[in-house]
Amino acid sequence: MEKIRKVRNGTVISDKMNKTRIVQVLITRRHPLYKKVIRHRANFKVHDENNESHTGDTVKIMETRPLSKDKRWRLVEILRKKEVADIQPAEIGEVTESE
Repeated sequence: MEKIRKVRNGTVISDKMNKTRIVQVLITRRHPLYKKVIRHRANFKVHDENNESHTGDTVKIMETRPLSKDKRWRLVEILRKKEVADIQPAEIGEVTESE
């Protein structure tokens, strides 16, 4: 019998380590008595073998065997890359003709 693994979607908040990313997952639950929706954030250390993801990317992660002291999740796929502006630092201070 194959074990069903947990799958979560989250946002990469740190890519400073080699082959490791910190992914923040937003979890919403309803309070059992007061029925108010409570938001909870959890950070997971995720194994990214090829260093493909970067800060701001939305990713899908899956539970796996322990890979290190804190790392128990692995990157499955990158759902959406962070959009980066196509402006160069030198262009910021330039004055355009329309001004």
